[in-house]
Amino acid sequence: MAGFYKALSGALFLMDPEKAHNLSLMGLKSGFMPLKSANVDPSLAIDRFGLSFPNPIGLSAGYDKNGDALDALLGLGFGFVEAGSVTPKPQVGNPKPRIFRLKEDAAVINRLGFNNKGLEAAKKNFEAPRRAGVVGANLGANKDSDDRIADYVTGLKVLAPLADYITVNISSPNTPGLRALQGRGELEELLGRVMTARTELDTERDQNIPLLLKIAPDLTDEDKDDIAAVALSTGLDGLIISNTTITRPESLHNKQKVEIGGLSGAPLKSLSLKLLSEMYKHTDGKIPLVGVGGIATAEDAFERIKAGASLVQFYSAMVYEGPYLAHKMAVGLAALLKGNGFKSVEEAIGATHRP
Repeated sequence: MAGFYKALSGALFLMDPEKAHNLSLMGLKSGFMPLKSANVDPSLAIDRFGLSFPNPIGLSAGYDKNGDALDALLGLGFGFVEAGSVTPKPQVGNPKPRIFRLKEDAAVINRLGFNNKGLEAAKKNFEAPRRAGVVGANLGANKDSDDRIADYVTGLKVLAPLADYITVNISSPNTPGLRALQGRGELEELLGRVMTARTELDTERDQNIPLLLKIAPDLTDEDKDDIAAVALSTGLDGLIISNTTITRPESLHNKQKVEIGGLSGAPLKSLSLKLLSEMYKHTDGKIPLVGVGGIATAEDAFERIKAGASLVQFYSAMVYEGPYLAHKMAVGLAALLKGNGFKSVEEAIGATHRP
């Protein structure tokens, strides 16, 4: 299978990145991929915000924007899968080309702009039968919306009954003005309205669905303080740290580094790790954190957990390392826990911050 994927990836890298992305989704949906279990080792199992994860390694939003391949993705060894971002109305996104591979940097730049088929299409996909596993729905706002907070409320009402958790994504750099919702006043209004809407859902289960907030890596110290304070005061269930960055490290080699959009992959690693560590301190470890950005190996996942993450996610690394990276990472993480004297993921969380 490794040889097959190497040949396949070579062919995919000759294609336009967005066409290759869509083709990989079609391949997953075809059902020809061999399965990998998410139950790799008991030490990896962890409970967070009322959910049980067989391992802490998840697929971040962005790969499966509409929930087209939830069943297949859960069969690749992921402990959980997050689909989206989904906006209320279908949205074509920004003009093409809008995905750029920076191969020698193990990075990707995208300026997709929340391209997706809208809530009705996502609803049908989330309703379809799928194998057991934790699935999250990542919500976005339409670019032309008059009330972007209302868009998140609408998304919650439609997908909360069908997902295991909801992520409010206000940190994409590709929708003008969206990141302004990370300001203290805007964030208080956003979470207030979304949480009020959650209490009005039909069932007790939906009224308690976990709400997570995905934040940007490009934050000021004041932003960090404000987000932590609002997260603690509102009882937010979790923070996802972080989205792509609009900064460009001097270490980038690929000539496409000048393209506008969010940078993900290896160059985001240190920035995202630093922010996660800071937010763990800002929240006193009281809010579960999900580490994202530049995670490509078991060592990366272990480092993020020790810095304060309860769970981790990746997407860009799968572009370069193949569809079974989650399983490989889980096996390696179990060995690292054992080799460093930890009996479980739970024991390792925040270890960097302890004396």
